[in-house]
Amino acid sequence: MAPFTRAVVQTIQSIPEGKVMSYGQVASAAGSPRGARQVVRILHSLSRKYGLPWHRVVNIRGEIALDEDGEGGEQQARLEAEGVEFGLDGRIDLKRYRYQPDGELQAEDRKADDTKRVEKAKANRKG
Repeated sequence: MAPFTRAVVQTIQSIPEGKVMSYGQVASAAGSPRGARQVVRILHSLSRKYGLPWHRVVNIRGEIALDEDGEGGEQQARLEAEGVEFGLDGRIDLKRYRYQPDGELQAEDRKADDTKRVEKAKANRKG
């Protein structure tokens, strides 16, 4: 197994019940900050083999990934069973549920805040 793949598997295995990490956060913790798409491929190909808690990995906006039906129902049900709550917008509050292995403030927190500001500005322009 390649070092990055091993680090991704270990990082995902370390996410405790009731917490989540984003794909980019996992990639960064595994040593490749721009490797979010690789994390997706690793999850897809190795989750079953290594018993990875795949449902604890979400996108940067705190949204669940889609399952084969395109609805993410299984992922949401698993997270809710662990006590993770979803907002009315279907998002997870990352400030509350994000797992930070090193306890550091992740650059992703700033990115998520920036994303929210951009989305709000777009909504204001439309309305």
